[in-house]
Amino acid sequence: MTGFEWLLASVVLVFCAIVQGSIGFGVGLIGAPLLYLINPALVPAPVIIVGMVLPALIVARDWRHVHGADVAWALPGTLLGTGLGSIVIGILSADGLALLFGTMVLFAVAMSIVGVTPRPTPRVILTGGGLSGFMATTTAIGGPPLALVFQHLRGPRLRGTLSAIFFPGGILALAGLYWAGRFGERELLAGLSLLPAIALGFALSGRVARWLDRRWLRPAILLLSTGAALVAITRAASNLG
Repeated sequence: MTGFEWLLASVVLVFCAIVQGSIGFGVGLIGAPLLYLINPALVPAPVIIVGMVLPALIVARDWRHVHGADVAWALPGTLLGTGLGSIVIGILSADGLALLFGTMVLFAVAMSIVGVTPRPTPRVILTGGGLSGFMATTTAIGGPPLALVFQHLRGPRLRGTLSAIFFPGGILALAGLYWAGRFGERELLAGLSLLPAIALGFALSGRVARWLDRRWLRPAILLLSTGAALVAITRAASNLG
């Protein structure tokens, strides 16, 4: 990562953190596609590192609201999904990974706009955890499957429960990436170097959030993520062709 790429990535993450502070998501769904276009090496491990900061803070604050049974069902699925994702990401070529990345981003966008409300049975939670683990390991975007499963929850219970899954899920994803040879000192340093941008964005989000129009911001974010995913798919398809 060059100095200019680091500066661009930092600007993107400040913006994403402000957005997440306003509408509840942004660092993964919009950050990962844009950072991938800046430098593919920034995805998935460095994005996972920066994306674990907020869940860790939320768990420390809202641990009393965590629903343990939901976490207990989700984490085994996350472990299985992470294992599968690690195998896939260790086998695919760079262009194959780009195609997978773009496809998974489009899938995440689709889940973010779908109107289906699944009943959160243990089997559904386990499946959601599996999808989340697979997507987090391959694309650093593991939130949409579980956000869809737990959309019936509200407030601290939703934030606490999801964060109690996302934080250990991020650790599992990094372990899987290390096993697959996709996470080492370079990725660790890249992720750590971007943490100040996340801190600045979240610090600003409290002041900026009220000025953001959520009616157009959410569709705009999904559209931007879709565009970035299509660019990644087009590049990979062109190279493979």
